[in-house]
Amino acid sequence: MQIKFTIILLVGVLLSCSSTSKIEEISEGVNILDRKILVDDIPYTIKGICYHPVPKGTKTRSFENLTEDLTLMVEAGINTLRVYEPIVEKTLLDEIDKSGLKVIIGFGYNQGGNFDIISGTFINYVNKFKSHPAILMWELGNEYNYHPEWFDGDLANWYDAMNKAAATIHEMDKTHPVTTAHGELPDSKALSSCPNIDVWGMNVYRWDNPEEIFNQWKSISSKPMYLSEAGGDSYMTITKSGYEKGENEKAQADANANILDIVFNNQDISSGVTLFSFTDGWWKADNPSEQNPGGWAPNSSGVPYDGSPNEEYWGIVDIDRNKKQTFDVVKQKYRNIQK
Repeated sequence: MQIKFTIILLVGVLLSCSSTSKIEEISEGVNILDRKILVDDIPYTIKGICYHPVPKGTKTRSFENLTEDLTLMVEAGINTLRVYEPIVEKTLLDEIDKSGLKVIIGFGYNQGGNFDIISGTFINYVNKFKSHPAILMWELGNEYNYHPEWFDGDLANWYDAMNKAAATIHEMDKTHPVTTAHGELPDSKALSSCPNIDVWGMNVYRWDNPEEIFNQWKSISSKPMYLSEAGGDSYMTITKSGYEKGENEKAQADANANILDIVFNNQDISSGVTLFSFTDGWWKADNPSEQNPGGWAPNSSGVPYDGSPNEEYWGIVDIDRNKKQTFDVVKQKYRNIQK
């Protein structure tokens, strides 16, 4: 069934906003038509990046470098940010919009009542920012299918909560689709349990070749999809496939080049990718004041080219915003895609 999100009536949108809302702040709408995401009725290809900037020595996200980061993103041809938790400051969303980028806003299940799903407070954020032009989609969860222990050992509890949350968003916001970041290809249980999910994001690590995921998705669903995470890191724990052990920016650049070529060669199925990630995350594996190899994530053995995620080495720039070799790869691939 075709689902289409439109503004429909300007009056209806105005009534749903606060009395201080301005007409120019109202989004013109993100629609779904067949397998495509449309922005202002034009097919939208996600040329994205996962963005969770944590400064040295801390484990807390900070947007103190947002202006510099956006300048680099614009240079690289990035048009979409994917954030794992809501951006609460309107001024930051305004700056992102002014730079010409859109945002996929993620909501967690249990975040201590901070715009999370279990408390229902996520809808407060949706209602506050649903008219902001920077919003592309609302995202529910990140790889929760790898963690049944968070849901009394039964993923059916998560799928039920996600589907109900998506329905609540649909009631309150007619202008943005709801997505999720599923770990790998969703199975029949996930798909049948969550009909209210409009776009399926998938975190996919299949070495440097995710080609098969697109045909697999085509055979099980007619909905849009994109890769909500993909890519490689810049550290080799072993010497393999012609890449030397240790810091290795070439391994990352080569892997990302191959992955992005495959993603954009499958635009009949794929709506794009949010590459993981913008900056290195020193908070992931050990002392947040220094960069360390290591770190682990479920189903990460497919990370090129050593099968190890090395969680602190994933940025296309390092923590000081120095460009890695892969930055120019991303820039070339993204700028070659017109939409």
